[in-house]
Amino acid sequence: MADLYLDADCYQAIVEAAVAGYPKECCGLLVGRRRSGEESPGEVARTVVEVVTLNNAWDPSLLDYTDPTGDGAHSLRDRYWIDPADMLAVQRSTRERGLEIIGVFHSHPDHVAVPSECDRTLAWPVYSYIIVSVMAGQVADFKSWQLNDQNQFEPEPVKMIGSSANKASFLS
Repeated sequence: MADLYLDADCYQAIVEAAVAGYPKECCGLLVGRRRSGEESPGEVARTVVEVVTLNNAWDPSLLDYTDPTGDGAHSLRDRYWIDPADMLAVQRSTRERGLEIIGVFHSHPDHVAVPSECDRTLAWPVYSYIIVSVMAGQVADFKSWQLNDQNQFEPEPVKMIGSSANKASFLS
């Protein structure tokens, strides 16, 4: 699996959105570029050049769509939804600049940075999925995931580019 490359400014924007959104899930899009992995032919490395923070548009009327197990009520604390109109607007803007949407980020308030079944069910195989664990209002973990050929999430290595003076211990 190829790496996801992220600079300190993009990392900071994601962390700030996750903390500001607490105790609700935050969400947004990762804008950047894909390139064939020179080290691993056939794999596609992604470089984030911009983070677009969006409003979490989850609404209880989406419950049937976001809860395939039907195991109960959910709220903004454990669900996020990106409005398709927001997604389309970001997609148009990025294409005009020669970029593309390469992933999605969201937070898990008081929960681990591991995808839920809902996350897996709604994920697209071409995207990276960053999840930020926020415990009691503080970032506890930051991981990226990507679907494999069996439609299961696998951890995706995150490589910090540029200055690493303020790099969190859970990043490589």
